[in-house]
Amino acid sequence: MPTPLSARERAHLKARAHALAPVVVVGHAGVTPAVVAETERALTAHELIKVRVDTADRGARTALGDQLAASTDAAVVHRIGKIAILWRPNPLVEDR
Repeated sequence: MPTPLSARERAHLKARAHALAPVVVVGHAGVTPAVVAETERALTAHELIKVRVDTADRGARTALGDQLAASTDAAVVHRIGKIAILWRPNPLVEDR
């Protein structure tokens, strides 16, 4: 279960993510094991990532983003259009 974020933490993470480019793309096949593995790798390396969900249906985008976040034990920081911002704290980094 991801750590719940306060409004202040969410705003801080949104500001940090502003300059990021999407590093993971969820295509028409949905959340596959390869997408989950790549998201895990990216979250381990960066903690904060952007994910592009390429589908036209808003409800499907939300569901796919939630499914990916649940699969990787990450928190959805924000969604805008086809982009979802995911965050998972790195347990190896102690200076927060």
